[in-house]
Amino acid sequence: MTDSYASSRNGDPSQNGFANSSSPSLATTNHTSGISPVIRKKLMGYVGFANLPNQVHRKSVRKGFQFTAMVVGESGLGKSTLINTLFNTTLYPPKEPLPPAAERPKTVAIESIGADIEENGVRLHLTVVDTPGFGDFVNNDDRNAEFKWLFVRSWKPIVENIESRFDSYLEQENRVNRTKVVDNRVHACLYFIQPTGHSLKQIDIEFMRRLHTKVNLIPVIAKADTLTDEEIAEFKERILTDIAHHKIHIFQAPTYENEDEETIAEHEEIASKIPFAVVGSDKVVTTPDGRRVRGRVYPWGVVEVDNEEHCDFVKLRQMLVRTYMEELREYTNDVLYENWRTEKLLSMGVAQDSTVFKEINPAARLQEERIQHDAKLAKMEAEMKMVFQQKVQEKEAKLKQSEEELYARHKEMKDALDKQRADLEDKKRKIESGRPLTPEKASTGRKKGFLRA
Repeated sequence: MTDSYASSRNGDPSQNGFANSSSPSLATTNHTSGISPVIRKKLMGYVGFANLPNQVHRKSVRKGFQFTAMVVGESGLGKSTLINTLFNTTLYPPKEPLPPAAERPKTVAIESIGADIEENGVRLHLTVVDTPGFGDFVNNDDRNAEFKWLFVRSWKPIVENIESRFDSYLEQENRVNRTKVVDNRVHACLYFIQPTGHSLKQIDIEFMRRLHTKVNLIPVIAKADTLTDEEIAEFKERILTDIAHHKIHIFQAPTYENEDEETIAEHEEIASKIPFAVVGSDKVVTTPDGRRVRGRVYPWGVVEVDNEEHCDFVKLRQMLVRTYMEELREYTNDVLYENWRTEKLLSMGVAQDSTVFKEINPAARLQEERIQHDAKLAKMEAEMKMVFQQKVQEKEAKLKQSEEELYARHKEMKDALDKQRADLEDKKRKIESGRPLTPEKASTGRKKGFLRA
């Protein structure tokens, strides 16, 4: 195999496979940093690994794709119509308006609609999560307890639904058999903003603050045909100001190195349209010049959905579907889900060993182990010294106690001997002086007789 390569420094290969019989050239690396040097070689012929993208493409087409989008917004903002327009299919049938006397629920419902769609041989399993009832009964001017209850009930079911999908995916990852892992995580959330022309409402800010760390947020100005171009520009500026002030992270199309100018210009153009001012319509109408387009007919003219001069629908579709759908899936998996998973496992008491999956210099590792071993020996030595000192102190205390007991016994025996010696000397003196050792009984009897007489 070596004869098919040559040094990247010189293109003239020699018989041994290297240019001018020299060793292969190494990329410029810092050897002191512990990073292995990278060997760069130039191919002298076709090998075949350039076909890897085609292999990935065939596998992806065969396997198909999954994408889950969530739409959040108040009723009547055209969420269902926009979804039908985005994917050019009837996911949501026409809704019949409720009669005025009908009772409307005051809670947010979570509804999922799934569909398998195909385009040019590419299959996509699309799931759309709708949230009917969001914000319909919240009055932003009311600050009583009922407002707070309705306010929490508006976003809490949505957060719980997103986290339950994360829980389901985590449970599938922890299974013994993981051959059939279904990704039902929400990859994008289209948040519909009322075209008030002023600024974000409190419920808009609170909702995005609660969800921006769990899902890719894409703000959308609904029914933008009710505003003029100047009003839309001012409204977008106010929305972006509120988002930046509250430190809300919305999805931004990623940029990569070595991209051409056309791709960079496309990225900048899409980013400049956020939040997207859109108009949705799945009906085909006829323009005054005879063209058949999707749009809305007004007395003053026709609003074309697919005309970039009329609304930002084309840019929204370009970012969400045509250009950055895979980036939305990757960011959900690599960033949002991983952050949630880390917090979840830490809250369960599962900690990660920092030395696992870490490249370590063997010499540094050996030195670290030596230091740990020396520290362990020093600790053991200190503990042994402490135990030894404790044993010595206990022994000294015991010897001292025994010594005191012996001293007391010796004193007691000495006092007894001294007493016996004193008694003996007293008896000796009495014997030497001729006195009896005991009193005479005769004298006592004589005295008794004298008394009788």
